[in-house]
Amino acid sequence: MQYPENLKYTKEHEWILIEGNTGTIGITEFAQSELGEIVYVEVDTVGETLGRDDVFGTVEAVKTTSDLFMPVSGKIIAFNEEIDEKEGDNPGMINEDPYGKGWVIKVELTDPSELNDLMDADAYQAMVG
Repeated sequence: MQYPENLKYTKEHEWILIEGNTGTIGITEFAQSELGEIVYVEVDTVGETLGRDDVFGTVEAVKTTSDLFMPVSGKIIAFNEEIDEKEGDNPGMINEDPYGKGWVIKVELTDPSELNDLMDADAYQAMVG
């Protein structure tokens, strides 16, 4: 299993990649492997500003549906068209490439200091065993 060093992680299994004041958010390889085949992703919060730990969407797999949580506060500026039912409609991209093409949203950070509360790759790997 991969744990990219350039990402920060949450206990709810989201990851965030920071580029300037923008964060790209997805779910970890561990999370997608636990969920199984992902069949639908819903994000109705584009354009909204949400707080850390707020639900920004859901991911539906064959086995279950799970909420997606904001790792940091921010304004949601994009939903990955590749996995959006209205656009590319390939939610399985999360299973195929969870840290690349399978990203879920992009956010403008409102409080970059919240990044200090997230786990690095080693801490996340230790948490999931």
